[in-house]
Amino acid sequence: MSRDVFATQTNVSRETLEKLDIYAKQLAKWNRAINLVAKPTLNHLWNRHFLDSAQLLEYISNNVKSWVDLGSGAGFPGLVIAIMRPDIAVTLVESDRRKSVFLAETARACDVDVTVLTERAEKIDLKADVVSARALAPLTRLLSFSEQLLHPGGQSLFLKGENVENELTEANLVWHITHTKHISCVDPRGSVLSITEFQRRTDK
Repeated sequence: MSRDVFATQTNVSRETLEKLDIYAKQLAKWNRAINLVAKPTLNHLWNRHFLDSAQLLEYISNNVKSWVDLGSGAGFPGLVIAIMRPDIAVTLVESDRRKSVFLAETARACDVDVTVLTERAEKIDLKADVVSARALAPLTRLLSFSEQLLHPGGQSLFLKGENVENELTEANLVWHITHTKHISCVDPRGSVLSITEFQRRTDK
């Protein structure tokens, strides 16, 4: 996917596209020094990383004001969300200090207002309307994080691979889950898992 195809598919403004251009340059530069993403995926950045992140915006409500992205790493999906939706207060959580420096520097270069926390997900003390993560942890653990972070009525959005059904099976041993699974627009083997209600089981 090219930059122009991404722009057409997501209907982003020229200003947003320019910020993503800066993001792409920062990623290529920093990736030579620290392992942010697999090098071959840089050739497919607009699809593999930018669109993969942007698709989450299709599944949120209109009244979302705050968002916490766990294990942000190279900024996917959280920093892309912050660039595309500056009206949402986005917090990026990354325990690796080098990666959190990259996130802060890239957000500054893109002129995007985000909060970057160099901390482990389980140590975060705040509340948000949406909690997201990509390639961070199994679903059971992600829900433990979300339990502490979500406002009442909040939503968890997790980008998952082809093992999602096994993760759901394991998570259902611990949680009652109300979820919707959306096929990824980037890779049909992947999915966006939207969880609107969950609570710990007391029958086990």
